[in-house]
Amino acid sequence: MTTTDPSAALGLLCFNADGLVPAIAQQHDTGEVLMMAWMNRDAVIETLTTGRVCYWSRSRKGLWRKGETSGQQQRLIDFLIDCDGDTILLKVDQDGVACHTGRRTCFYTAARPEGLAEVEKVKISPEELYKK
Repeated sequence: MTTTDPSAALGLLCFNADGLVPAIAQQHDTGEVLMMAWMNRDAVIETLTTGRVCYWSRSRKGLWRKGETSGQQQRLIDFLIDCDGDTILLKVDQDGVACHTGRRTCFYTAARPEGLAEVEKVKISPEELYKK
């Protein structure tokens, strides 16, 4: 995706009382849902102007540039706003794994009639991913 002027998107988005909007990351070519995170105005601006996905980390209280410590970056392909303006769908090109647990997706636990099932295996250990 080429860079985009964020002003129109910002005008459509409805941020919550904390100044955040949920963002779902989806692999653009497979439709695989990778993760959900939060974005504030600055994260939206940075994402749209650089083409590299940036979120707001509630725990660190700062911008979180996906992949800055793990190398597992997300490049923006498309930025979609839902009908109410209160959720973003980011179609991305994900390098490697998306989850901090070393799995491709953060959605790896399924609630099944027989109980919980792990449906996504660890592809890389968190220790290797973050080289701690």
